[in-house]
Amino acid sequence: MALVSFMSSPAGRIARIVAGIALIAIGLAVVGGTAGIIVAIVGLVPIGAGAGNVCLLGPVLGSDLHGSAK
Repeated sequence: MALVSFMSSPAGRIARIVAGIALIAIGLAVVGGTAGIIVAIVGLVPIGAGAGNVCLLGPVLGSDLHGSAK
């Protein structure tokens, strides 16, 4: 539950966006090819979740879908 609590916080929101950017960079710069494009597309999910203030792990672990408003 501590992970979900962190991911729902503003710091977790920033961490999701940074993780998404890292996935895109790794996919395009390191992996390359079709697999790299797939990794980059997967990187859009945490960016979208962070930008929309949505914690996708919340409902899976019994918490709210939306992050905190702070």
